[in-house]
Amino acid sequence: MLNVRELEAFRAFIECGSVTQAAERLNRTQPQVGRLLNALEESVGFRLFNRIGKRLQATPEGWRFYEEVDRAMRELQSLSRSAEQIRSGASDHLRILVAPHVTNALVSPALAAVQQTMPDLTAEVASRVRLDIETWITQEQFDIGVSILPIDNPTVEVEPFLKTRAVVVMAQDHALANREAVAVSDLFDIALVATHSRSLLRQHLERLFRERGQKPNIRFEATNGLIACELAAQGLGVALADPIVALSTGARNLAIRPFVAKVEMEYGFLYPIGRARPPAAQALAEEIRTVGHDIIIELGVQQAVDRGG
Repeated sequence: MLNVRELEAFRAFIECGSVTQAAERLNRTQPQVGRLLNALEESVGFRLFNRIGKRLQATPEGWRFYEEVDRAMRELQSLSRSAEQIRSGASDHLRILVAPHVTNALVSPALAAVQQTMPDLTAEVASRVRLDIETWITQEQFDIGVSILPIDNPTVEVEPFLKTRAVVVMAQDHALANREAVAVSDLFDIALVATHSRSLLRQHLERLFRERGQKPNIRFEATNGLIACELAAQGLGVALADPIVALSTGARNLAIRPFVAKVEMEYGFLYPIGRARPPAAQALAEEIRTVGHDIIIELGVQQAVDRGG
């Protein structure tokens, strides 16, 4: 069986980048950390490090193992916090699993509202990109998840709560900012900013162009929608965007316009099947519904203001 102290030393080494800094984090001596790392490598039976002089450098296998160690250690920390909550008699504790942009746009303001009525509320918020959530929901303990749909996993109950449509974003001085709405044909031959190839919006964008015998002129690619919107606000191109993401960027120079093509987006709550929903999770869900509704209203007002309406 693997030793927790060895795993802690390994995690600290990977995250700190050296045995010296790992020892400082763990309040141990360098030789102690070195012995723990050697013992772990012997226990797992494969090389975790390359030894370059007196320095250690993680191998590809070491990095792969770190990902599992990090997940397991976070789960252990979560168990410790849960035990403390039970020991202290506290019941208003939530473990929340969310997509990154959802935290800022929906979850944070909803949590603030819930805490007004549940002052003893505590929570852990774990952020995962949508593509990874379907994997993580089978590995992490959580009370409520919030993600863009679809999510197809037999271990969770999905409850849709918000429907919206993709918008087009660009810098306020872009030529398309003068349009009341943007059509697919308006995007032909102009510079585009797109999210990564596996994202839902990128797939919709490429499908719309393919159906019209065109190829999108993607000049910049972003790992997520927030970055895509920020690049668009800097005048680097036009982007197809989730309206909730667009509004949560806070970019001052960003113009948001309706997209004529119907690209629907839906958000949902995720609940573990077979587990009673905590009252705090139900209260949070209601507040998130309210926040989402207000965002859609704000979107309509923002578009009217941008058009001078």
